[in-house]
Amino acid sequence: MMKTLFFMMLAVACLFVTPSQAQNVVWPADNIKQLTSEWTGERLPDGRPKVSDQLLERLKTLSMEEVWGSLRRHGYNNQFENFASMYENGWEILHPENVMTGRVLTAQFMPFRKDLDSYIQQQAAKEGTKTPVTNYAPIIKLLDGDVYVADSYGKMVEGTLIGDNLGNAIYKAGKRGVIFNGSVRDIEGLSEIEGFNAWIRGSDPSAIKDMLVESINGPIRIGRVTVLPGDVVLAKTTGVAFIPSHLVQEVVISGEYTALRDEYTRFAMATNKYEYVNEAFVVDKDVFEKDFEKWLDKKTDLPMPRKELNEYLKAREERRKASQSE
Repeated sequence: MMKTLFFMMLAVACLFVTPSQAQNVVWPADNIKQLTSEWTGERLPDGRPKVSDQLLERLKTLSMEEVWGSLRRHGYNNQFENFASMYENGWEILHPENVMTGRVLTAQFMPFRKDLDSYIQQQAAKEGTKTPVTNYAPIIKLLDGDVYVADSYGKMVEGTLIGDNLGNAIYKAGKRGVIFNGSVRDIEGLSEIEGFNAWIRGSDPSAIKDMLVESINGPIRIGRVTVLPGDVVLAKTTGVAFIPSHLVQEVVISGEYTALRDEYTRFAMATNKYEYVNEAFVVDKDVFEKDFEKWLDKKTDLPMPRKELNEYLKAREERRKASQSE
């Protein structure tokens, strides 16, 4: 009797446990919220952090070194990729003269396998997807301000995730572009979409074949970077940086502050404000800092609100004092 009761209870438990363990095709909002739990601000309907458009614009002015340095200070050592090594071919950038920032929507592509694809289609139907899961599936999830980031394992021939028709759909939805560890087709047509940009591994005239979408809005890998949905991307000619949402504001103001210090240094050199010997100013550190603060007070074109700068300077000073007392 006890043995029968045990197996009945086990069967009931399996009914509840098994569905929750099913691998989602489109990650649910609650899972994304848990994945990005350090973000405390507004979120998009799909659960991704909604970093403000203002911060996305300010991010464009930063150098990759400023962003990289700030991320490293917070222990994020693998957030930059340029595909530039002796083993890889590098990026092909549609409009290299333009910088792109945006909120990341992710997709993971894999080589086609019949039984896995069957599961994906069935699971997607349970999740509410009304059409078969194809390379169009991630695009219908895009929102304004999104950059579509996909790992298609570097496949070139018959690995073309989009052509110019899907490129138009992507730009209409997100007003940005794409970053693919893979290829595209109809490159001439894509280049004519005003405002659209792309960081890709290359292009090929072939159509996509023998590929499947394994997940949407889950973690993916782009080269040496782990990318999460809701990350913010900075894409430049030098490569791409994926910034955790909860660090974007600090990365931006830290970079802006560094740029201001560099500007003041150039001003001091140009005006011979201090003696300059052996690549350093001959001036007491406290004097330099007070002069810099006076220069900031007179500056009318700060890249950030003055209140935000004051709060940053206060927190910076508190961190400095704390480190000295340790």
